[in-house]
Amino acid sequence: MIPAPRSRTSPQRLLSGYGAGAFGLLVVGLGGWWFTVALGLMVHLGLLEYFRLAQSKGIRPATKTTLVLVQLLLLTTQWAHGGDAAGVGFASDLAAAVLPLSGAAICGWLLLQPLTGTIADIAASIFALFYLGFLPSYWIRLRDLTDPALAPRLSGWLSSGMVLMLMACLLIVATDIGSYVIGRRYGRHPLSPISPGKTVEGALGGVACALLLGAGFGELLGWNWGWAVGGLLGTVVALFALVGDLTESMMKRDAGVKDSGDFLPGHGGILDRIDSYLFTPAVFFTVVKLLLPLIR
Repeated sequence: MIPAPRSRTSPQRLLSGYGAGAFGLLVVGLGGWWFTVALGLMVHLGLLEYFRLAQSKGIRPATKTTLVLVQLLLLTTQWAHGGDAAGVGFASDLAAAVLPLSGAAICGWLLLQPLTGTIADIAASIFALFYLGFLPSYWIRLRDLTDPALAPRLSGWLSSGMVLMLMACLLIVATDIGSYVIGRRYGRHPLSPISPGKTVEGALGGVACALLLGAGFGELLGWNWGWAVGGLLGTVVALFALVGDLTESMMKRDAGVKDSGDFLPGHGGILDRIDSYLFTPAVFFTVVKLLLPLIR
């Protein structure tokens, strides 16, 4: 079955998309606590949408507790990895302890409720902590990177963290554009019943675009084996951006809704816009760290 063609992009959708993009560039440029606070706001709104999806299925997650603990996770991550506290033992140990302690606190809260929580309640709450707390916290780690070897040709006027974060974001954008253009023109084979509009051809086109852009970034940044390392990063980002997209689609499909919300005119909810940006930072950050000896 050939997926139905997508409708023309509305002016409302374009305006809200440009506005969100401009806001993103501003907070990435500011970095530090400005970036963490902006990320915390987006995560908070995304959590509210996620909990509505869960509650529509009769699940009773620890909503307020998780909302607070996710913000604590983001704040301690910034404290541990940014500014003068970066690398300080106590700050780093505290940030590492927040995730397991938060999981225990969520379970404790559910135990204290008049109606004891179920496995589904626990799972939905812990997944929220992971999905919209732990995973996005890697954007903070990535933005706070300060190793000049990661951007030797640009570190004189841009921090390596800013460069790599912009690279990761642009790789996701390239994946989306490649998937859309190639899928619309050549798409013939549906990728998954979870998202009928996506095709195998579109997914491959997205991976190819991210691979090429990543290879270009690797050479631009002056990495050793830049084209190979950058191409690998582009491929990994494209694959996990797709996983993030399909994961959110799976949740919406299970909840029986088209969009996670209506916060962004023409785009749906916050989750609809950030789904590809949730799994990718942890993978991107980890691969960069593992390949750092080769990059240098």
